[in-house]
Amino acid sequence: MKLHRHLCASTLDLAKAVLLNHRVLDHELAAAFENNKKWGKRDRSFVAETLFEVTRWRRSLSYLVDSDDTNSLITAQWVLMGFELPEWHKYTGRPPEEIIARQADIPDQPRAIRQSIPDWMDKLGYEELGEQWEPQLTALNQKPSVFLRVNTLLCTLEEAQEWLAENNVETAPVDGHPYALALPPGKILPKALRLDGRIEIQDPSSQQIAPFLDPQPGQRIIDACSGAGGKALHLAALSKNEARIYAMDVDEKKLAQLKQRAKRARATCIVQKAIIETTPTDFADIADSLIIDSPCSGLGTLKRQPDLKWRLKPAALKRVQSIQAQLLAEYPKMLRSGGKLLYATCSILPSENQEQIARLLKNNPDKYRLISQQNLLPSETGHDGFHASLLEKL
Repeated sequence: MKLHRHLCASTLDLAKAVLLNHRVLDHELAAAFENNKKWGKRDRSFVAETLFEVTRWRRSLSYLVDSDDTNSLITAQWVLMGFELPEWHKYTGRPPEEIIARQADIPDQPRAIRQSIPDWMDKLGYEELGEQWEPQLTALNQKPSVFLRVNTLLCTLEEAQEWLAENNVETAPVDGHPYALALPPGKILPKALRLDGRIEIQDPSSQQIAPFLDPQPGQRIIDACSGAGGKALHLAALSKNEARIYAMDVDEKKLAQLKQRAKRARATCIVQKAIIETTPTDFADIADSLIIDSPCSGLGTLKRQPDLKWRLKPAALKRVQSIQAQLLAEYPKMLRSGGKLLYATCSILPSENQEQIARLLKNNPDKYRLISQQNLLPSETGHDGFHASLLEKL
């Protein structure tokens, strides 16, 4: 297979932006596609696969070429993808045959190199998860699939599947996930279908979170860290649009996105509310259910966000853990006695999950009762990593 000069130059620029300047991979890739509309499907696939895989396997590739230089890393990735290096490609590192041969040595390297992860993160993960850590890394280094959640306010799963097939998108149901459809590997959903309202892109593990609350018609439900509203939209569908859902967030831009998504989804029961300092007091004791889908490290989503392991730093993790504790101390004020509190993250670290809940229960022994707790581990589900703790406010 041959490399094309202009695509290689663009991909190298993107890799430098992500690996050296710590830019968000998804955002950089989306902008590149928008600015290069002449790229065909094969071109976009080449750029995306190269960028994701060189980011995912940065540490392992560095071992193969004895270098952290971005051009060397990306060259090694192209060699592993089966491309011949043309004369115009400037590269002075290990020859391709040595790169390929050295792959055999990777299984004997330390876990941080084998699994391509920063040393500090590897040390922390092992301290918290022990022998469970490596299976999670193995699962999170797999290429991700795209999953959809069917919006049951507008159609059934079967109707959505038929509609997608009519638009040349074949899907398959996902065992154990009643609202989920899986796209074939490498399939990209056309924008018109994404914006239709009948489906949302959402990982199956994420789809398991909202049902923990068992939302009922007539209930007042607060989604206190709503973001762009994935969980709020699911809650609206589960309650058949008959609950009163307050979608709250400190980021008004994300709430504006939710407003558009809710309109497409016909989720008329959702009310957007920007969180200010007095919000927990203003809404005191009104919610039948409260979900805190907390800011977190996001380590459960490394499969689809491999750049996150290089962007995240120890200080940022400490900061987000402090925020989690603060939210658990403040936001339950909005929950009535007898109401349900659902705490969720897309992290697999106990320090962000069950340890936060254990501390809450210890500090408030007469205020909460733990109903259930679940860790959705990537090694067991094959999907993103999530945590959910369901409590009752006494």
